[in-house]
Amino acid sequence: MTHRAIMLEEEDGKVLSRFVELEDSDLPDGDVTIAVSHSTVNYKDGMILNGLGRLVRDYPHVPGVDLAGTVIASDSADFAPGDAVLLTGYRHGEIHWGGYAQKTRVPAEWLIKMPDGLTPARAMAVGTAGFTSMQCIMALESHGLAADKGEVLVTGAAGGVGSVAVAILANLGYAVAASTGRAETHDFLKGLGATTIVDRAELAAKPDRPLLKTRWAGAIDTVGSTSLAHLLAEMDYGASVAACGLAGGSDLDTTVLPFLLRAVNLLGIDSVNCTRDLREQVWRRISTDLPMDKLDSLAVPATLDDVPDLGNAILKGQIRGRAVVEIG
Repeated sequence: MTHRAIMLEEEDGKVLSRFVELEDSDLPDGDVTIAVSHSTVNYKDGMILNGLGRLVRDYPHVPGVDLAGTVIASDSADFAPGDAVLLTGYRHGEIHWGGYAQKTRVPAEWLIKMPDGLTPARAMAVGTAGFTSMQCIMALESHGLAADKGEVLVTGAAGGVGSVAVAILANLGYAVAASTGRAETHDFLKGLGATTIVDRAELAAKPDRPLLKTRWAGAIDTVGSTSLAHLLAEMDYGASVAACGLAGGSDLDTTVLPFLLRAVNLLGIDSVNCTRDLREQVWRRISTDLPMDKLDSLAVPATLDDVPDLGNAILKGQIRGRAVVEIG
């Protein structure tokens, strides 16, 4: 029986997507075969769908960084047919065929059993973006952040990482400042628990001094570039910034003075290659610390047919919250 998938092909230097019917014999190598029920659209998916960043080197290719579904067949003692599973990270959807298909096969060590309290649709409303949000919060906590320390800034707050981060932080009792350039998202962010809205333009201006008036007890930055340089100059003494994105650029024009004179910590967050133990800890925290009603309010339902357009929209900052793609 065939199964439907999105296939990327490179023609004359351009990456084109089309819908195809694949046979089981087309599936990639792996220990576990999965009937995929849901996926999502992350910023990285938008890049891959548009052939940006050379993230995919070998075509034809099935994209889709994340997936949730049910095990059909398994050669691993860790998984049995009928198990609900999810997958994020491991460069799935980049160097290995991904989740924009009704069926796939993957190595068992990449899979996580669905945590209690999550459904496949909710797991994909979280996806890599929400997983990264929780990683950032855990990293900040491990460097001393607590709810009584002061306000926590989240940049790119209306996007996938930012919106989940706002919801989790607010649920944990933090005062959250949400930075966005889209006025139409202000009520949305306040509904997630943001207490302050910061205009993106404030952070887009290069700081005129290496150290500005202290303002933030912690920060999650999805933007990079001038925005990150600006907020580094405003961090409280001993505060930390979890850097996890580069929507505004990969450059960073700053000085060492925030690190030397205010003991600021810049924490790099990588969700792709983190250990399985950490991955399981993060998902457990998500299942307990992310309010499901807030997660549901973030979810925008979509189908596989919508994915190419969503890939374009997310690169333009036109998606609010999380696109949940029903695959089956």
